[in-house]
Amino acid sequence: MTTVRITRTALTRGTLAALSGLLAGFASLTVAELVSAAVRPEASPVTAVGGAAIDRTPAGVKDWAIRNFGENDKFVLQLGIVVVLALFAVVVGLLALRHRRTGSAAVLVFGAVGAAAAVSRPDSTGAVDALPSLVGAVAGAVLLYVLAGRLTQSRAVAGERPESGWDRRGFLLAATAAAAASTAAGAVGRTLNGRSSQDAIASRAAVKLPAPVSPARPIPAGARLRVPGISSFTTPNDRFYRVDTALVVPKVDANSWRLRIHGQGVRRELEFTYQDLLNRPLIEREITLTCVSNEVGGPYVGHARWIGVRLADLLKEAGVKSPSRGGPADQLVSRSVDGMTLGTPVEDVMDGRDAMLALGMNGEPLPFVHGFPVRMIVPGLYGYVSACKWIEDIELTTFDDYDPYWVKRKWAKRAPIKTQSRIDTPKPFARPQAGTVVVAGVAWAQHRGIDKVEVRVDDGPWRPAQLAEQDTVDTWRQWSYPWKATPGGHTITVRATDATGEVQTEKRTRTIPDGVSGRHSVVVTVD
Repeated sequence: MTTVRITRTALTRGTLAALSGLLAGFASLTVAELVSAAVRPEASPVTAVGGAAIDRTPAGVKDWAIRNFGENDKFVLQLGIVVVLALFAVVVGLLALRHRRTGSAAVLVFGAVGAAAAVSRPDSTGAVDALPSLVGAVAGAVLLYVLAGRLTQSRAVAGERPESGWDRRGFLLAATAAAAASTAAGAVGRTLNGRSSQDAIASRAAVKLPAPVSPARPIPAGARLRVPGISSFTTPNDRFYRVDTALVVPKVDANSWRLRIHGQGVRRELEFTYQDLLNRPLIEREITLTCVSNEVGGPYVGHARWIGVRLADLLKEAGVKSPSRGGPADQLVSRSVDGMTLGTPVEDVMDGRDAMLALGMNGEPLPFVHGFPVRMIVPGLYGYVSACKWIEDIELTTFDDYDPYWVKRKWAKRAPIKTQSRIDTPKPFARPQAGTVVVAGVAWAQHRGIDKVEVRVDDGPWRPAQLAEQDTVDTWRQWSYPWKATPGGHTITVRATDATGEVQTEKRTRTIPDGVSGRHSVVVTVD
């Protein structure tokens, strides 16, 4: 019986040791959350480590994550970090049962990793960003040392071996108090961090977008097909795709926001406030955006009505000349408040297309997730070389002198959008009834326009689809095809031809380095 009692005691102590490690890890995170309220939310350990992980993840892995997890990729990353931290905490707790100081030191080491990640981020404000991780680690290390002491401190208990006489009551009291204090610290930290964004929320709520001096023309009635299952011509803001590297969506106060334009060929550096941009002549345009990570037939394409300031006008005021007119800079590097850098050909910004600094989206100020207060849009280019959200800096330089974020990760320096088309209905593996089945979808080749869409069933001939009326060359175009469906399994394929005469290729390529190519197809079974 004595042997069984000792084994059960050891098991209990081991379980509680693991619990002490989890409590120490929890305390570290909640205290760090509290301290980050005094620094900035982005300096919290999970966010900092997650951001550093994104920075160091190979492009292929990023692409795989977007393909498999979609817009949940950031949540999956954060969840993975928490799981790894929990496992580490359990191991450290068990270690501290025999080596208190070593276990506590391990917590400090983990805190140092978080601190290093925080100060290494592109948007780091300096050494102060290390404080949340370091203070949190110290709190966790002290707590682990105290709890491990309760598990190893012997008491004289009648009828029991000395090693079984550890301070169970003292451990439970200390653990309960630590859990309560940590929960309170986390709640206060979240509240304070939430309050820090209230000014930004209030500044957005106060925005009244002026009427544009150059409004978008009305969308032609024939541009919208009434086909069930087809993508709506205008994508609602809450359904517009989001692909970026920000684990915490920046909430920027428009009242304190500034934009600086500087660099090579800039004769006069300029700085603008948000109100400065609102006071300028605004343009309104219908523009379809596409992410370079969009697979063939993928969802990362959307259309909106944007309102903003023509970017070429700002550059001209700064004295910038396009390369074709002798300007020394051929790359415009835009920087976001979170440190992201994107490189855009200067010629594409100044060649007459409707490149803009957007302030509004579908009739309202930009949503935070889509770049409030200001983002950049250049029709015809993939987002990673043109659509900088939360922009705060524009530097004129050259492609030879500077590689922005994605180029350093082996993506192409220049990335015009490729001609693509997608079948929206019928869905893959659908079971339509025999008879006339309407096949429909969208096609896009921004800044070139779509001239033709064709559909093929199985290995049959290509048949012309009916095109909706084109709005502008910068928007996608809906199409439909009435198919006389016969029973059995069929493969439906679509291809588009842009206004330059280029036919969408059937050759499949990966998204890296400059976007996919290939034709979308769906397999259906007709009953």
